[in-house]
Amino acid sequence: MQCLSDLSPSFSGGLEQRLEQLAARATWEMECIEAEAPVWLKKPADAAHYNVVIVGAGLNGLSAAFALRRRGIEGVLVIDQAAAGREGPWITSARMKTLRSPKTLAGPDFGIPSLSPRAWYEAVYGAETFAGLEKIGREDWMRYMLWFRQASGVTVHNETRLEAVAEAEEGVRLTISGNAGLPGEITCRRLIMANGMDGCGGPYVPENVAALPKAFWTHSGEEADDGHLKGKDVVVLGSATSSFDWAVTALEAGARRVTMVARAKELACTEVLAWTNFPGYLGTFAELPDVEKWRFSRHYYDLKVPPTQDQYDRATSYPNFTMELGSGINALAVEDGRIRAETKNGSLMADHILLGTGYSVDFSMRPELLPLEGRFAHWRDRFIPPEGEECPPVLQAPYLGRTFELTPMDEARDRWISRIHMFNGGAVPSLGPVSNGITGVKYGIARIADGMTRAFFLEDAARFREELAGYREQHFNPRGRVSA
Repeated sequence: MQCLSDLSPSFSGGLEQRLEQLAARATWEMECIEAEAPVWLKKPADAAHYNVVIVGAGLNGLSAAFALRRRGIEGVLVIDQAAAGREGPWITSARMKTLRSPKTLAGPDFGIPSLSPRAWYEAVYGAETFAGLEKIGREDWMRYMLWFRQASGVTVHNETRLEAVAEAEEGVRLTISGNAGLPGEITCRRLIMANGMDGCGGPYVPENVAALPKAFWTHSGEEADDGHLKGKDVVVLGSATSSFDWAVTALEAGARRVTMVARAKELACTEVLAWTNFPGYLGTFAELPDVEKWRFSRHYYDLKVPPTQDQYDRATSYPNFTMELGSGINALAVEDGRIRAETKNGSLMADHILLGTGYSVDFSMRPELLPLEGRFAHWRDRFIPPEGEECPPVLQAPYLGRTFELTPMDEARDRWISRIHMFNGGAVPSLGPVSNGITGVKYGIARIADGMTRAFFLEDAARFREELAGYREQHFNPRGRVSA
C-alpha cells in the first residue's frame, strides 16, 4: 500500500518521471475517496453497440468520458474527427497567446487535485513559476489536455467523423467514417455531442461578407496559414476578444495596416464568466423557470467577451493599428482584386477581411444532425419572450432537458431523440454556461455524469431487481456452530 509521501512529486528528476509520479498520486487520491465506482454498467455484448458514444475529444469530451468511468459505466466510445494531438481549438484555430481564464480554475479533473491544470503545470515548470503566472498559455493547455487524456485512461478514436444519426431499436444509430478500426455503422444507448462552441451550428459570417469570394475572408474559427497577411491591408470585423486575437496575429505577421471595424461604440471591459462562477448560478441555473433563464441569458449575451489586457496592449503598440468603433460595414465590393469596404466613416480598401464575429446556432450547418431539424424543440417553440425582452440568439437555441438532452416536438413519435445530449455551446440558454468553456465545465461534468447514471439505472431497474433477488454472496460464515 503506497502512501502520500511515496507519491508526492518533487521538482527533481526528468519531466517524464515527474509526470508519472503525478499520475500515480492521482490514482492514490482517487482510491482515498472512493472516486472510481465499481463497474455496474458493462459494455454491451454486441461489438458495434455502446452504452455511450461521445463526439469530440476536447475539454468536454474528455471530461465526460472520465466522469462516466468514475461512475462505473463501461462501453463508452470517444471519437474525434481531428488527428491525435489536434483535438479542440488550442493549437489549430486559436490564436491568442494565453487562455482567457484565470490560472486557478479547475479543468476536467472532476475534483482530483493531481489531475488539475495547476498540478500538471507545477510538475512541469515548478511551483514558483506557477506562482508568477497570470494565465496558462494555450499551447501548454493542449499539452496538459494530452497528459490528462493519458493519465485518466480515456481512449480516443481519432480521425473519425460522425456523418449521420438515426433511430435504432436500442437508442441511436450512428454512421461514421474515417476509422478503419470501427464499423461504418454503430449504435448507442446515449449520444453526447461534446463538439465545442459550434456544436449546434457554425461560424457566424455576415451576409455581405459571405457574398464575397472565400479567398477574401477568414473566420476566427478556421485553421489557416496567417503568413499570407504579410504586407497586406487588413480589416478586422468585430471588437471582442477573437477580433483582438486576429488583430495581433495580423500585426505580428507583418500586415501593412490593420483596421478594426465594429458596430459597438466602446470596447467590452467586463468578463461575464467571472460573475457566473459560483455554485448558485452554475449549479442551479437549470432549475430556473424559463422566464428567468431567458432574462439571465439576455444579460449574458449582451456582455461581449473583452480582450485580455495583453491582447489589447500588443495590438495598440503598433502604429499601423486603428479602430473604428461605432461604425460597422455597410457594403462590400471587389474592385481590381481588392475589397472596398463602405463604413460609417467612409471607404476602406483592404486585401483581406478577418472575422471575429463568433458563432451562430443553426442546425443547417450540422449535416450530421440536419435530418433531426423540425423534430426537436428550439426555444422559439417553447417560449414567447415578454414584450421588450427579445433576444434572437436564444430563440434559435435548442430547448434542452436537465441533462442536455434534446426535447422532441412529438414525444410519441420521436422519443428516441431525447437520447441525444448537446454538451456543447448551444446548451447555454437551457442550462447556463457549463458546457462552453473552462469556467463552468466542473458543473457540466457532474450534470452529464449524474444524468447518464440516472437514466441507465431507471431503464435497467427491472434487471437490477432480478439481480438483487438472486444475490447470495456470503459475507459471514457461522463455522457450523448454528443448528436448527
